[in-house]
Amino acid sequence: MTSTTELKLMKAFGKRVAAVRKSRNLTQQELAEQIGMSVVAIAYIETGKRWARLGTLTKIANALHVDVSDLFKNI
Repeated sequence: MTSTTELKLMKAFGKRVAAVRKSRNLTQQELAEQIGMSVVAIAYIETGKRWARLGTLTKIANALHVDVSDLFKNI
C-alpha cells in the first residue's frame, strides 16, 4: 500500500508535470504522441495515480525541454 506521504508527492509531481506541459501549450495527447505513451498513462501521472519510471521521466523532460530536476521543483 502507498503511504499518505507518497500519495501527496505523486499528486504534487503530477501537478508540476501538468503545469510545465500547459506552459508549453501542449495537450496530453500531443505529449503522449511525442514520447510514445498513451494519453491515459499521461493522465495517470498528472493526477498522481502512477509514478513515471526513470526512462519515462527522461522522455517527458526532453519533450518539455526541461531538466528532469525541473519536474521536481517545489514539490
